[in-house]
Amino acid sequence: MKRFVDEELNNWKNEKLRRPLLLRGARQVGKTFSVRKFGKKFESFVEINLEIRPDIKIIFEKDFDIQRILRNLSLISGKQIFPGKTLLFIDEIQASPAAITSLRYFYENLPDLHVIAAGSLLDFAIENIGIPVGRVESLYMYPMSFIEFLLAMGHDLLVQEILKYQLGEQISQAVHNKILSILGEYLAIGGMPGVVECWRDTKNPARCFSLQNSLIDTYRQDFSKYAKKFQIKYVDTIFNNIPAQIGKKFKYSVIDGDYRKRELAPALDLLITAGIAHKIISSHGQGLPLGAHVNFDAYKIIFLDVALCQVILGLDLEKWFLNPEQQFVNRGELLESFIGQEILAYSNFHTKKSLYYWQKNSQSSTAEVDYLVQVGEKIIPVEVKSGAGSTLKSLHMFLRDHTQSPYGIRFSTQNYSKFENIESWPLYAVAAALKFNKQI
Repeated sequence: MKRFVDEELNNWKNEKLRRPLLLRGARQVGKTFSVRKFGKKFESFVEINLEIRPDIKIIFEKDFDIQRILRNLSLISGKQIFPGKTLLFIDEIQASPAAITSLRYFYENLPDLHVIAAGSLLDFAIENIGIPVGRVESLYMYPMSFIEFLLAMGHDLLVQEILKYQLGEQISQAVHNKILSILGEYLAIGGMPGVVECWRDTKNPARCFSLQNSLIDTYRQDFSKYAKKFQIKYVDTIFNNIPAQIGKKFKYSVIDGDYRKRELAPALDLLITAGIAHKIISSHGQGLPLGAHVNFDAYKIIFLDVALCQVILGLDLEKWFLNPEQQFVNRGELLESFIGQEILAYSNFHTKKSLYYWQKNSQSSTAEVDYLVQVGEKIIPVEVKSGAGSTLKSLHMFLRDHTQSPYGIRFSTQNYSKFENIESWPLYAVAAALKFNKQI
């Protein structure tokens, strides 16, 4: 299946001043699959998994003699490693802090060798030991975006239409309805590559839903790998409560049970580090960067994947296939989460993306804009609407108070349109609205 990160990997391959590459992201978002596919572009591909083969860790722990390390990795894999011809892939590298540190010496002593490392819980290791500044680069991966989902389903022409479409005229209503119907499929299947592949190959919802439950079990089994024993129950509690609070300011006080914030807040931080959850932080939106003027105590949370979020809630995903129009109306909080997931998917692959929203609470007025995004050098407010309602009071208020923002965006089930300084885009057109420009 095609991923937009493929283009980034190709660009990295051809760079003259190339550094070892870390692929970062939650478990099962497709990191290993993408590297294996990319490895076919080389004369040889050597994959080392430090979780499956913990005995290999000793190779990195003795010293950082790169020639010795390569010689031993060649003997272990049974393949010669040639700079410029071989892609060396070190998977689950978080299992060996020394292996992470060795990336610096690959860069300094053997820059012609293509080295990629990945790990499902890599960010925890990086928090503890750091990464060599200026000697390693990162690419961040998320679940498959809706555009990638369309490509996986063979809808290349629809992708081309969405990415090139302008606001000057409406798209054919029949085409619009077709894409919304496919979006309903995506909201049920989600963007986890294994589930998407199952849907593509079988069109069997029951098998896909079973895979989703297995993924959720896998995430729960991981708790013991990064949480202390006494924290596991708090991590599990937050894990189960995030889906119930999407679309709202996250509050520990509404969680059932005798819990304290000082117990639950670290558990949330662990899930965020694992890539399972993402904060949407309140920002004043008065200038760039958006993170310069924020209220860290006010935030919303979205789950890694909108379909997995619904599974945890126990929702009937088949309704997205049977009556997507009604689901679009009833599940406004899920659509808001979907848009956040899309914003992450189309962000700069080389930096860890932060999400922001805007709220105003005063005696005279209360307002909230779902997201603030940077398009070029401008801050653009984004509202997500689940029904046909056209009231955009908060969006207008933001634009009135933030004259440096030239326009606002509304995402909804409605067709393309523009009125004054409000651009209305269909829910499926986030990539085009954010000026995402990648080769397909």
